[in-house]
This record gives sequence, C-alpha cells and structure tokens, in this order.
Amino acid sequence: MWREELGDLMAFLAVAEERSFTRAAAKLGTSQSSLSQTVRRLETGLGVRLLTRTTRSVAPTQAGEHLLATLRPALEEIRAKVAALSEFRDKPAGNFRITAGQHAIDTLIWPALSKFLRDYPDIRVELNAESSLTDIVAERYDAGVRLGEQVEKDMIAVRIGPLARMIVVAAPSCFQKRPQPLTPRDLTAHPCINLRLPTYGGFYAWEFEKDGQEIRVRVEGQLAFNGVPQVLAAVLDGYGLAFLPADVVRDDLAEGRLVQVLAEWCPLYPGYHLYYPSRRQPSPAFTLLVDALRYRGG
Repeated sequence: MWREELGDLMAFLAVAEERSFTRAAAKLGTSQSSLSQTVRRLETGLGVRLLTRTTRSVAPTQAGEHLLATLRPALEEIRAKVAALSEFRDKPAGNFRITAGQHAIDTLIWPALSKFLRDYPDIRVELNAESSLTDIVAERYDAGVRLGEQVEKDMIAVRIGPLARMIVVAAPSCFQKRPQPLTPRDLTAHPCINLRLPTYGGFYAWEFEKDGQEIRVRVEGQLAFNGVPQVLAAVLDGYGLAFLPADVVRDDLAEGRLVQVLAEWCPLYPGYHLYYPSRRQPSPAFTLLVDALRYRGG
C-alpha cells in the first residue's frame, strides 16, 4: 500500500512542478490519462483538492502548496541519502544535474568534465544551459553555476573560474562617423546591441564602475538578442557597440576585428562559482566532481 501512495505523491509532485499533465506524463514516461487518474486517486484518498485544473493550465491549490512544501525537502533528503550510498561501492558513482549559463559550460565546465568523466565512468552528469537564475532546490538540481555575486548566502559556493570582466567593444567601422565614447553616458549617442536576460525581466543594463562611482546604462540600438554568440556575430558585423565577457572577444581584439572602449570603467568582478545547498551531505562522487571543477589559478 505504501508503495502505491509514494507513487501517487511522486505523480502529484511532477504535475505541480511542471504545471502540466502533458509535460509531467512525458517526464514520468506514462500516459496523460493514467497520470490524471493517479492524481484523482490521491485527492480522493486525502479528501482534498490538490490541483486546480483549467483548459489552459494546472496550479496547486492551497492544500497542494502545503503538500509541496513538505514533499520537496523530504524527497531531496532521500535523494541525498541514496547518493551517499555510493561510498560503499568500489568505484564512485552517482547521477548529478547541474544548471549553468552556456558561457560557463563552454569555457569552464565542459573542459574540466571532459577529462574527469573518463576516469569515473559510473559518474553521470546532466548539464542544463539556462540564462535565468534557477531555484536549484525546487528544480531538483544538485548544483548550479553562476557568477559569485549572484550566489545566495545560504549556499556553499566553490570558485571554478578566474576573476571576470565585461568590456565594451565595437568594430572599427563604428567610429568612422562617431567619436569613441569617453564615459558610459556617451553610449546613448551610439547604436548598441542589447542582451535580454530572463532574470532581469528585460534588457540587461550595462554596469560600470570607476573610483567608487557606479553607473548603469540602458542602451538603445537596432538589434537585441538573448544569447552571447549572437551578440558577438552582430558586433563583428558592425551593427553597434556590445558589452561582452572579455574572454569571448580576446582573439577578435588581438587581431583587430574589434576595438575596446571605456576600459577604465570595466573592473574585474567575482567569476563563476559552483554552488549547492549548505545542508547537503556531499557523497564521495559529488565531492570528486566539485574538486574537478575547482579553480586552482591565482
């Protein structure tokens, strides 16, 4: 009987998190009709409505939210305990989900994991590229990777990359008719390429600092993208100024395809950190994974 009840609770959790019977059924590998019957059986057994269903959406009721608040930490603890059993194996093993931005995956995470995973075939890693900040506990990730200044205080953070810098660049042709900007406010007179970030709810405001003075500038231009590679392609084609990670444009600057402006307004800031809940008891496999990603530079 307990096995059936646990299965029903897992089914409810999937629907509540996905806010969709269709997506939850695909996630669980079952049919939508079967999943719907399972949730109804759970509701009948508990005597309360857990989900509000409309033709367009599914959302937890107040009782459903209360059950979710109980289920999530309990299941997270079970997952951690099960993962910790790998210490009794001859070889470290475990399945780990990590959320990170595409830039961090390309430049830091994958280069490290491509070497590490060959030595530990029983460790499996799922990398999800996301530009928005994610609640790793609610979304059942084992860890996340974000810039140091974006990591919540109740998380354990491990530095995995060097100090970073965002810089303003443009193709040389952009300054044939307009002078180079001397201060961040001069950017309003130039066409710029915007970057949309879900976390900010709109276009990213370019951030500058000099001698303790901080300035945020909202730029305008003909183009906007939600990814760094597209912004880079557009700035190389001369469509305006762009605000990009220094390591992304290093080669283009060295070979003269781009020029940098406002260098004195672009200081270093904390680079990428891997973070995970402080209450987590790391398994031997997870500890090895973290150590493989740890930054050892100066």
